[in-house]
Amino acid sequence: MSAQSVYTAGACGLVALLLAPIGWMLLASLMPESRLFDSAVSGGGLALTLEHYRALFGEREFIVPVRNSLVVAGLTTLVAVPAAALCAYALTRLPMRGKGALLALLLAVSMFPQISVIAPLFLVLRELGLIDTYPGLVLPHVTFATPLAVWLLAGFLRQLPRELEEAAMVDGAGRLRAMRDVVLPLAAPALASTAILTFLYSWNEFLFALSFTLGPERQTVPVAIALFRGRYQVPWGQVLASAVVATVPVALIVLAFQRRIVAGLTAGAVKG
Repeated sequence: MSAQSVYTAGACGLVALLLAPIGWMLLASLMPESRLFDSAVSGGGLALTLEHYRALFGEREFIVPVRNSLVVAGLTTLVAVPAAALCAYALTRLPMRGKGALLALLLAVSMFPQISVIAPLFLVLRELGLIDTYPGLVLPHVTFATPLAVWLLAGFLRQLPRELEEAAMVDGAGRLRAMRDVVLPLAAPALASTAILTFLYSWNEFLFALSFTLGPERQTVPVAIALFRGRYQVPWGQVLASAVVATVPVALIVLAFQRRIVAGLTAGAVKG
């Protein structure tokens, strides 16, 4: 057996291992509640049903948290990525002291435990009247998403030759125009991957969304799933169905832009 066959078999086994929980989640979301914990389910035919999905969007109005997550994640991306692009450009192109220390500080902010800032953030947002509002969720998300976006974009911009924008500036373009017309088009893969990762971070964020919302009107998908309750038991079928619904948009985005994600993440890791 050749080494290539071993690697291929190992890769296939790893992919199957990673996809098995997702496959089971999808299958279980289509099974009647009474058969979810039946040990004999795998041995016979499966009676599939859409009752969990009907209850999800009919009784629980799950479209509301999906809408909230789309709005919050979209606004976070629209604010964080342009701000990170300007910051990364300044750190990689403009002469200034302490660039390394500033980048280290940005990384420290992104790694700071969220639980330690919940109380002061809640007090600040309450004073501003932003509790249970979209801005009250977007601002904390931007705070934690922007530093990582700056790191990703700075690593890419370092590899772009300065001569291109310098030539544009010699021809009469200002700094901002050279950035807009020369640098940003070349940085499109990094911008795309950064935007996607920022969107995914905000879509999956749980602690801020739980702490800064008061009711179902502004709850995002992770919070809505965590707070599912039945009268006498947890409705696991609906929980699994909601997990499938929450996973589908993320999976579609990653599959559609996987090449740009890989290109953007690896571009800054290789010296040109």
